[in-house]
Amino acid sequence: MLNPLYRLLLILLTCALPLTTVRAAVDPDAPPAFNQGKDYVVLPNPVATATPDKIEVIEFFSYTCPHCRSLEPSAQAWLKRKPDNVAFVRIAVSFSPNWEPSARAYYAAEALGVLDKMHPFLFETVRSNPRAGLDELAALFAEHGVDQDTFRKAYSSFQTETQLRRGNQIAQRYKINGVPGIIVNGKYDVRSARMFETVDFLIAQETAAATVVTTSSPAAK
Repeated sequence: MLNPLYRLLLILLTCALPLTTVRAAVDPDAPPAFNQGKDYVVLPNPVATATPDKIEVIEFFSYTCPHCRSLEPSAQAWLKRKPDNVAFVRIAVSFSPNWEPSARAYYAAEALGVLDKMHPFLFETVRSNPRAGLDELAALFAEHGVDQDTFRKAYSSFQTETQLRRGNQIAQRYKINGVPGIIVNGKYDVRSARMFETVDFLIAQETAAATVVTTSSPAAK
Protein backbone atom coordinates (compact mmCIF):
# COMPACT_ATOMS: atom_id res chain seq x y z
CA MET A 1 0.00 0.00 0.00
CA LEU A 2 1.34 3.42 -0.96
CA ASN A 3 2.46 5.75 1.80
CA PRO A 4 -0.16 8.58 2.01
CA LEU A 5 2.50 11.26 1.53
CA TYR A 6 3.89 9.52 -1.57
CA ARG A 7 0.35 9.17 -2.91
CA LEU A 8 -0.16 12.94 -2.48
CA LEU A 9 3.07 13.71 -4.34
CA LEU A 10 2.08 11.37 -7.15
CA ILE A 11 -1.31 13.08 -7.51
CA LEU A 12 0.34 16.50 -7.66
CA LEU A 13 2.77 15.37 -10.32
CA THR A 14 0.04 13.68 -12.33
CA CYS A 15 -2.07 16.84 -12.38
CA ALA A 16 0.75 19.20 -13.27
CA LEU A 17 3.06 17.41 -15.67
CA PRO A 18 3.07 16.27 -19.30
CA LEU A 19 2.28 12.62 -19.95
CA THR A 20 5.92 11.63 -20.46
CA THR A 21 6.81 12.92 -17.02
CA VAL A 22 3.80 11.24 -15.41
CA ARG A 23 4.83 7.94 -16.98
CA ALA A 24 8.29 8.31 -15.44
CA ALA A 25 6.75 9.05 -12.04
CA VAL A 26 4.53 5.95 -12.23
CA ASP A 27 7.17 3.66 -13.74
CA PRO A 28 10.48 3.92 -11.84
CA ASP A 29 12.24 2.03 -14.65
CA ALA A 30 11.24 4.59 -17.29
CA PRO A 31 13.97 7.07 -18.30
CA PRO A 32 13.52 10.49 -16.70
CA ALA A 33 11.62 12.93 -18.89
CA PHE A 34 13.73 15.87 -17.69
CA ASN A 35 17.36 15.49 -16.74
CA GLN A 36 19.35 17.56 -14.31
CA GLY A 37 22.45 18.82 -16.08
CA LYS A 38 20.78 18.63 -19.49
CA ASP A 39 17.31 20.18 -19.24
CA TYR A 40 18.08 22.24 -16.15
CA VAL A 41 20.89 23.03 -13.75
CA VAL A 42 20.54 23.27 -9.99
CA LEU A 43 22.13 26.55 -8.92
CA PRO A 44 24.94 26.04 -6.37
CA ASN A 45 23.82 29.17 -4.51
CA PRO A 46 20.02 29.62 -4.57
CA VAL A 47 18.80 33.22 -4.64
CA ALA A 48 15.98 34.48 -2.42
CA THR A 49 12.99 35.34 -4.59
CA ALA A 50 10.87 38.48 -4.49
CA THR A 51 7.70 36.41 -4.04
CA PRO A 52 8.33 33.93 -1.19
CA ASP A 53 4.64 33.00 -1.02
CA LYS A 54 4.68 31.84 -4.66
CA ILE A 55 6.93 29.92 -7.03
CA GLU A 56 8.78 32.55 -9.04
CA VAL A 57 9.60 32.10 -12.73
CA ILE A 58 11.91 34.73 -14.23
CA GLU A 59 12.46 35.15 -17.94
CA PHE A 60 15.51 37.19 -18.95
CA PHE A 61 15.18 38.47 -22.51
CA SER A 62 16.02 41.16 -25.04
CA TYR A 63 13.94 42.45 -27.92
CA THR A 64 17.12 42.28 -30.01
CA CYS A 65 17.41 38.50 -29.49
CA PRO A 66 15.91 36.36 -32.29
CA HIS A 67 15.72 33.35 -29.97
CA CYS A 68 13.67 35.39 -27.48
CA ARG A 69 11.34 36.36 -30.32
CA SER A 70 11.00 32.72 -31.37
CA LEU A 71 10.22 31.70 -27.78
CA GLU A 72 7.53 34.35 -27.32
CA PRO A 73 4.56 32.33 -28.69
CA SER A 74 5.42 29.50 -26.29
CA ALA A 75 5.73 32.00 -23.44
CA GLN A 76 2.32 33.48 -24.22
CA ALA A 77 0.73 30.02 -24.43
CA TRP A 78 2.30 29.06 -21.11
CA LEU A 79 1.08 32.25 -19.42
CA LYS A 80 -2.51 31.27 -20.28
CA ARG A 81 -2.13 28.03 -18.31
CA LYS A 82 0.26 29.24 -15.61
CA PRO A 83 -0.73 27.84 -12.18
CA ASP A 84 -2.11 30.30 -9.65
CA ASN A 85 0.76 29.60 -7.26
CA VAL A 86 3.31 30.90 -9.79
CA ALA A 87 4.54 34.49 -10.13
CA PHE A 88 5.99 35.31 -13.55
CA VAL A 89 8.62 38.05 -13.83
CA ARG A 90 10.03 39.22 -17.15
CA ILE A 91 13.33 41.14 -17.08
CA ALA A 92 14.70 43.03 -20.08
CA VAL A 93 18.49 42.98 -19.93
CA SER A 94 21.05 45.12 -21.73
CA PHE A 95 24.24 43.10 -22.11
CA SER A 96 25.51 45.46 -24.81
CA PRO A 97 24.88 49.13 -25.67
CA ASN A 98 22.59 48.37 -28.63
CA TRP A 99 20.33 46.33 -26.32
CA GLU A 100 19.71 49.27 -24.02
CA PRO A 101 17.18 51.35 -26.03
CA SER A 102 14.64 48.53 -26.34
CA ALA A 103 15.18 47.51 -22.69
CA ARG A 104 14.45 51.11 -21.69
CA ALA A 105 11.34 51.02 -23.88
CA TYR A 106 10.20 47.89 -22.04
CA TYR A 107 10.46 49.55 -18.63
CA ALA A 108 8.92 52.78 -19.94
CA ALA A 109 5.95 50.81 -21.31
CA GLU A 110 5.62 49.06 -17.97
CA ALA A 111 5.64 52.39 -16.10
CA LEU A 112 3.05 53.86 -18.48
CA GLY A 113 0.74 50.85 -18.14
CA VAL A 114 0.91 49.92 -21.84
CA LEU A 115 3.30 46.98 -21.71
CA ASP A 116 0.79 44.29 -22.73
CA LYS A 117 -0.18 46.35 -25.77
CA MET A 118 3.32 47.38 -26.81
CA HIS A 119 5.23 44.16 -26.09
CA PRO A 120 4.54 42.43 -29.46
CA PHE A 121 5.08 45.67 -31.41
CA LEU A 122 8.46 46.15 -29.74
CA PHE A 123 9.54 42.68 -30.84
CA GLU A 124 8.51 43.39 -34.43
CA THR A 125 10.03 46.87 -34.58
CA VAL A 126 13.38 45.75 -33.20
CA ARG A 127 13.34 42.72 -35.52
CA SER A 128 13.16 45.01 -38.56
CA ASN A 129 15.48 47.63 -37.06
CA PRO A 130 17.81 46.15 -34.40
CA ARG A 131 19.40 49.56 -33.84
CA ALA A 132 16.14 51.40 -33.21
CA GLY A 133 16.83 54.28 -30.83
CA LEU A 134 14.79 56.77 -28.86
CA ASP A 135 13.34 58.58 -31.90
CA GLU A 136 12.18 55.40 -33.63
CA LEU A 137 10.76 53.99 -30.39
CA ALA A 138 8.97 57.24 -29.56
CA ALA A 139 7.40 57.18 -33.02
CA LEU A 140 6.29 53.58 -32.46
CA PHE A 141 4.61 54.45 -29.18
CA ALA A 142 2.93 57.46 -30.80
CA GLU A 143 1.51 55.16 -33.49
CA HIS A 144 -0.22 53.27 -30.71
CA GLY A 145 -1.64 56.20 -28.81
CA VAL A 146 1.15 57.14 -26.39
CA ASP A 147 2.17 60.79 -26.42
CA GLN A 148 5.78 61.09 -27.57
CA ASP A 149 6.81 63.52 -24.83
CA THR A 150 5.25 61.27 -22.21
CA PHE A 151 7.16 58.28 -23.58
CA ARG A 152 10.44 60.22 -23.78
CA LYS A 153 10.14 61.24 -20.14
CA ALA A 154 9.41 57.67 -19.05
CA TYR A 155 12.25 56.36 -21.24
CA SER A 156 14.79 58.65 -19.55
CA SER A 157 13.26 58.64 -16.06
CA PHE A 158 15.01 57.72 -12.83
CA GLN A 159 12.55 54.83 -12.45
CA THR A 160 13.52 53.36 -15.82
CA GLU A 161 17.20 53.84 -15.07
CA THR A 162 16.74 52.03 -11.75
CA GLN A 163 14.81 49.17 -13.34
CA LEU A 164 17.41 48.79 -16.07
CA ARG A 165 20.26 48.66 -13.57
CA ARG A 166 18.34 46.32 -11.26
CA GLY A 167 17.54 43.93 -14.12
CA ASN A 168 21.20 43.67 -15.09
CA GLN A 169 22.18 43.15 -11.45
CA ILE A 170 19.67 40.29 -11.07
CA ALA A 171 21.01 38.72 -14.26
CA GLN A 172 24.55 38.93 -12.84
CA ARG A 173 23.36 37.41 -9.57
CA TYR A 174 22.06 34.39 -11.48
CA LYS A 175 25.13 34.39 -13.77
CA ILE A 176 22.95 34.79 -16.85
CA ASN A 177 25.25 35.36 -19.81
CA GLY A 178 22.81 34.75 -22.65
CA VAL A 179 19.12 35.06 -23.46
CA PRO A 180 16.51 33.77 -23.35
CA GLY A 181 17.17 32.58 -19.83
CA ILE A 182 14.66 31.17 -17.37
CA ILE A 183 15.14 30.72 -13.63
CA VAL A 184 12.62 28.78 -11.55
CA ASN A 185 12.18 29.72 -7.89
CA GLY A 186 15.70 31.01 -7.47
CA LYS A 187 17.04 27.45 -7.71
CA TYR A 188 16.97 26.14 -11.27
CA ASP A 189 18.46 27.43 -14.51
CA VAL A 190 16.44 25.98 -17.41
CA ARG A 191 18.59 24.87 -20.34
CA SER A 192 16.20 22.63 -22.27
CA ALA A 193 14.89 23.05 -25.80
CA ARG A 194 11.58 22.05 -24.18
CA MET A 195 11.82 25.14 -22.05
CA PHE A 196 8.30 25.57 -20.71
CA GLU A 197 7.73 21.82 -20.33
CA THR A 198 10.80 21.80 -18.11
CA VAL A 199 9.42 24.83 -16.26
CA ASP A 200 6.18 22.90 -15.63
CA PHE A 201 8.18 19.94 -14.29
CA LEU A 202 10.15 22.16 -11.89
CA ILE A 203 7.02 23.98 -10.75
CA ALA A 204 5.37 20.65 -9.92
CA GLN A 205 8.52 19.59 -8.09
CA GLU A 206 8.58 22.78 -6.04
CA THR A 207 4.82 22.57 -5.38
CA ALA A 208 5.19 19.01 -4.11
CA ALA A 209 8.13 20.01 -1.89
CA ALA A 210 6.15 22.90 -0.41
CA THR A 211 3.22 20.57 0.25
CA VAL A 212 5.51 18.17 2.11
CA VAL A 213 6.84 21.02 4.27
CA THR A 214 3.31 22.24 5.01
CA THR A 215 1.91 18.83 5.89
CA SER A 216 4.97 18.00 8.00
CA SER A 217 5.05 21.24 9.98
CA PRO A 218 3.79 21.29 13.61
CA ALA A 219 1.16 23.88 12.68
CA ALA A 220 -0.38 21.47 10.18
CA LYS A 221 -0.86 18.71 12.74
